Amino acid sequence: MATPADRRNRRWAELARELEFTQLPELRRQAEGWRSGLAGLTALLATLVVLKGRDDLSKIPDWSRWTAGVLTGIAFALLLTGSVCAVRAAHGTPDSRILLAGQTLRSWTRKEIVRVTRYLRWAAFCCVAGIILAAGAVIVVWATTKASPADTHLVRVTTTAGERCGELLGAGREGVRIKSEGKSGGAGEAFVPAAQVVAVTPVAACASSGAG
Repeated sequence: MATPADRRNRRWAELARELEFTQLPELRRQAEGWRSGLAGLTALLATLVVLKGRDDLSKIPDWSRWTAGVLTGIAFALLLTGSVCAVRAAHGTPDSRILLAGQTLRSWTRKEIVRVTRYLRWAAFCCVAGIILAAGAVIVVWATTKASPADTHLVRVTTTAGERCGELLGAGREGVRIKSEGKSGGAGEAFVPAAQVVAVTPVAACASSGAG
């Protein structure tokens, strides 16, 4: 009488034999998933480059702009290559042969499994490498973006008596209030009446001679 362990072993043996017939369709389904994912990533990267690329790269040095552009281009090429590999893994190559002999079909299936597995590995590699390079391009942009004067909230107030520079705290009809660093190193608030204000200009930094 067969024990439960014997029945489990027989069942596992049956599944192992069935795997020979189901492995290729399963790999095809996996390739379809990779193809859809890579196509989505490629379209997303292309959209971001077209819509936001110019705006994001306008405030960085030339070397950073070129570096980010090259990284983005390579990432796009890798994702596109991965998509092609996934498509070939999912659908194979055009072939007009119809295999009727069982042994020939078995041999072709084994070779096809090896080929599909190889293309899936290349698709996965291209996907990971493309994401890493795209992230690297974003990091380069973020790390080298120059802050604009409006982002620093520093202004140079030209008055009838001279110039004052500091952080803009507020402005209204009465005048302009700024926080400036004095000659002694301490920071203090200053109010410039509107009647004395000639111009207010955003700046990236205050010169030591103009502060306070």
